[in-house]
Parts: sequence; C-alpha cells; structure tokens
Amino acid sequence: MIIGAGLIVAITTTSFAGTISGNITATGKRTNADAVVYIEEVPGETFTPPSEHAKMDQIRMVFTPYVLPVLVGTTVDFHNSDPLAHNVFTVDDCADGFDLGNWNQGEFRSHTFDKPCAAVILCSVHPEMEAYVVAVPTTYFAVSDDKGFFEIKDLPDGTYTLRIWHPQLKEAGLSVAVSGSATVDVVLKE
Repeated sequence: MIIGAGLIVAITTTSFAGTISGNITATGKRTNADAVVYIEEVPGETFTPPSEHAKMDQIRMVFTPYVLPVLVGTTVDFHNSDPLAHNVFTVDDCADGFDLGNWNQGEFRSHTFDKPCAAVILCSVHPEMEAYVVAVPTTYFAVSDDKGFFEIKDLPDGTYTLRIWHPQLKEAGLSVAVSGSATVDVVLKE
C-alpha cells in the first residue's frame, strides 16, 4: 500500500526531452540515499525483463548495493565475494519467500522477481546483513544518491504516477506531468 507521505516542494516544467529529476529528503536520516523513485505505469507500453541478470554481491559482510531496483521479471544473481560462507533469503511473500542456501566465495545463486515487490534480503549466517530488491513495473526508475538527487530519463511526454519507496520511511506517490522535463522535490517522513 502506498501512503501519501510526500510533500511536494517544487514541480516545474522545461523544454528538455522526457526527464523527471529532483531531490528526495529523507527526514531524520543521516543520508538521503536509497529511495527508489519509479513511474507506476506508461499507457501503451509493455516492458520485457532484461536477458542480462542484475547483480547483488556480498562484500566485507555487506550486501552491495544496499537497494537494488529491477524491472518485474528480472533475475538477480546473488554473489559471494567474501572468503567465508554466506546465505541469501527473504521472508517476503511477494518474492516467494525464497532461501537460496549457503555457498562459498566465488559462487552465486539466482532468483527471479516475478511480482512487484520490495523484498528484504537477509543472510542467515550473518543476521546483521540486510539489503532490498525492489521489483517495479516499468523501466523508468532511479535510486536517490546521498544528497537525494534522482533522475529518470527518456520518458515520453504525459502525466504519470511517480512512486517513491524508501527502506525506512513511508512510501509516497504523486502525479507528475512531463512535457520535456519535470523537477520534483519530495520530503519523506516516518
């Protein structure tokens, strides 16, 4: 369920082609990174999952990247680059509650995310390890950087529902009209 927690600070339109950019402010967090910003639907367009797999690695006992957005139907390869055994699992039903078992350095295992989902990714060997795979319905998505900046390019002109997901804050959704370019600044709250 998307809860409208965003405060629109600015929406402007310019004459450049098909770009939504802006800044996410993650209230109460030390960084504005890791918000997944995506277009919910593009009328008349269908999206085919890529044949190339996405990748999440385990390096120095940390999942990298911490947040990985993918198109629904994408297969993610979970690598182990550490010199010790790791595990990858999720309890989230939207990702089929998978457990890929344990494996050693240099190996990987895969899972396909067939439904829209924000799945927490965990390691049963190291319970402090946590990451997220966010499967979204279109290829129009981005992740905010440390300063909160994001950019979605090559979007046809039109009016869209823009969704913002964050691992620790309430989700937000808002309508954005794109005629060339649009700028959107959003404040996420707990």
